[in-house]
Amino acid sequence: MDINQRLSALSALHEYLDKLPEMELAALFDQMQNQNSWFTPEQSRHALKGIIAYLRPDHLQWWASRYTFEENESFLSKNIGLIMAGNIPGVGFHDLLCVLVAGHRACVKLSTSDRVIIPWLGDQLSEIDPTLAKAVSFEERLVGMDAYIATGSDNSARYFDYYFGKYPHIIRKNRTSVAILDGREDQQEWNLLSEDIFRYYGLGCRNVSKVFFTDKEQIQSFMKGMDPASQVINHHKYLNNYEYNKSKYLVNRSPHLDNGHLLLVESEELVSPISVIYYELYTDRSQLQATLGAQDDKIQCIVSRDGWWKGSIPLGTAQSPQLDDYADKVDTLQFLLDLK
Repeated sequence: MDINQRLSALSALHEYLDKLPEMELAALFDQMQNQNSWFTPEQSRHALKGIIAYLRPDHLQWWASRYTFEENESFLSKNIGLIMAGNIPGVGFHDLLCVLVAGHRACVKLSTSDRVIIPWLGDQLSEIDPTLAKAVSFEERLVGMDAYIATGSDNSARYFDYYFGKYPHIIRKNRTSVAILDGREDQQEWNLLSEDIFRYYGLGCRNVSKVFFTDKEQIQSFMKGMDPASQVINHHKYLNNYEYNKSKYLVNRSPHLDNGHLLLVESEELVSPISVIYYELYTDRSQLQATLGAQDDKIQCIVSRDGWWKGSIPLGTAQSPQLDDYADKVDTLQFLLDLK
């Protein structure tokens, strides 16, 4: 099965998924929420929409055209162990897609937090192209793989490195995302930034957990600008996090701002708890650039108004990555192609 046949099968999967009846989607989303209450139908629908966008024929062709594939490649020549995260719905699909496009076999160990949508997608692929679907298996233990791609926390990364370090590997640790504001943001920009903050309730590495302001006056505008996202507090798990963190700050008399669903705390740290955003003030852009550069291994992406900050993406786009937006900025597809 050559690259063109694989892309054709994946393109057909796009067409199939894009036309699924609402009743079938609703049943899928209910099953996902029953397995993980963070995965509400709204969040799962957004995640599936992103997966379908990955599979658009023009997107796949553009992506694949940037790489060199062997003309006489051996299909399923390598077994790739995929240890998937489970913080947001279907977060491991991009790794799976890379393995399929590269022509290897994906041996998947699912997260206990996300055990529904990836196998479901495998079933849909079986309906479209059984040959390509055979390249996907689900395992409880990954032993003797040719290479590994593992995603987890800083602690689990040490475990992964111990067991898989002698094999070709990509091991991912904790990352987060930040926003850099310039004081020109209006309510439209605040709405876009709220998408970067609250989508998936802040559980993803592409969620903004730290904001850099130019001055203190901007802080009040930010808190007011987040008001339209207040419905996030209606989720019981988010509410529990909010109430816990609020109580902690009140008991410890820690300075913070509160708009009823979001807590804002000044801190030099990057990764904030759920329902909390850290912030810093900056005046010198070159100094901020140096600060961010020193923490590059902890930052997944940077957002700013219309992408004005060098190396950033526009507000509101953090949770809509493209095929070449690789986790940890490591080209997963090239890594897999180099195995041959």
